[in-house]
Amino acid sequence: MTEETPREITITFAGRCRGNPGPGSWKATVEEPRTGKRRVENGTDRDTTSNRMELTAALKGIGQVRPGANLTMVGNSQYVVRGMNEWVAGWRANGWRTNGGKRVENADLWGALVAAEERHRRVTWRTD
Repeated sequence: MTEETPREITITFAGRCRGNPGPGSWKATVEEPRTGKRRVENGTDRDTTSNRMELTAALKGIGQVRPGANLTMVGNSQYVVRGMNEWVAGWRANGWRTNGGKRVENADLWGALVAAEERHRRVTWRTD
């Protein structure tokens, strides 16, 4: 029995907000270069922050992909990319609290994003 080669998928994500908080929008584009398939999903929220929209975009993008893929997550958000690359492990170990003991902002979305990431073989986060 041979193991199936994992799908290589690129997800581009972005979120923004007019005012902070204020009305916001997000967009996630999922591309599978091998097949040429491309899907776009987007949404809005009447009263949110830009950080929540950026996290939502990444989460919705990952949610479009069946488990087991190799993902490259590309966004313009240092908040999300640094969070996933540098901060999340420490926050989880501290019960979703910062080193100063404060509750991590947007912990609900960070937790969901970590859970979604764990369903895939490899996830690489980078800014565009």
